[in-house]
Amino acid sequence: MTVVAETPITKDTGTPGLVWLDLTRKCQLACGHCHNESGPDGTHGSMTTEDWTRVLGEAAAAGVPRVQFTGGEITMRPDAPALITHALKLGLAVEVYSNMVHLNENWWNLLRRENISLATSYYGQEDAHNAVTGRNSHARTRANIVKAVTETIPIRVSVIVNDPSDTGEETKREPAALGVLDVRVDHVRPFGRGANGREPCTDGLCGRCGDGRASVGPNGSVSPCVFSTWLSVGNVQGAPLGAILNGPEIAQANATIRAGRAFGGSRSCGPDSPCGPDNGDARSCTPDTDDDCSPGTPGSECTPRS
Repeated sequence: MTVVAETPITKDTGTPGLVWLDLTRKCQLACGHCHNESGPDGTHGSMTTEDWTRVLGEAAAAGVPRVQFTGGEITMRPDAPALITHALKLGLAVEVYSNMVHLNENWWNLLRRENISLATSYYGQEDAHNAVTGRNSHARTRANIVKAVTETIPIRVSVIVNDPSDTGEETKREPAALGVLDVRVDHVRPFGRGANGREPCTDGLCGRCGDGRASVGPNGSVSPCVFSTWLSVGNVQGAPLGAILNGPEIAQANATIRAGRAFGGSRSCGPDSPCGPDNGDARSCTPDTDDDCSPGTPGSECTPRS
């Protein structure tokens, strides 16, 4: 993966350095831990191609330097390649988060372009990976990881582990052996199907949501990150993205997330190294860098919520 310079990405205006564009809830897989409950029955939401094109323009105009296209499975949305191409034309750095089950040649041609990188999730060897995804997906994902490495397409792999005590070091070995230089570890977060029926809770977040990042969902709702979608701070179908990013609602949501948490000294999980999800992350924090970045499950009962 092309490593972003380790400098603060939050501007004085409060403009995030990263915006997740969460385009769809449709996915070939139905992973048991999926943080937004995507699957074969998911939809692309109410955001049209024109809506997303406008949001990209507003993000670029606001000074956002990079975006991540995620879902669901991004390759299942027909207009995704056109939207990614538009983002590149606007000068935005792009990361595509895909399960890499099916990437046709048109997608590979797109991924070969400058200023674009690829990311995926990995759950272990064949039986373990397939058990998580509910489909015989391991062979395709692994083969496409190898193809990306062979073609020198920047790629990072997030190893996802369920047990909070698991460091993921053993699982990291396989993608590393395939030639992936950026392999990170994240734990299952207590959201969506990963919550096992519990209500969303702020202590399942890394605590830095909204600090240098924001997310736009398939129905236009803006939240501090892809995990905190219940903390909606506005909707791009009713207001410009720039106004939402600098509005009082996101400031209030950020304060809610940080309530009761003490952040002292230097944190490796600041906006220059944002934590990310198992499907739609920016850059995952590992357990040995910051415990708050890998809360694991189960989440505890907590307040406040809004």
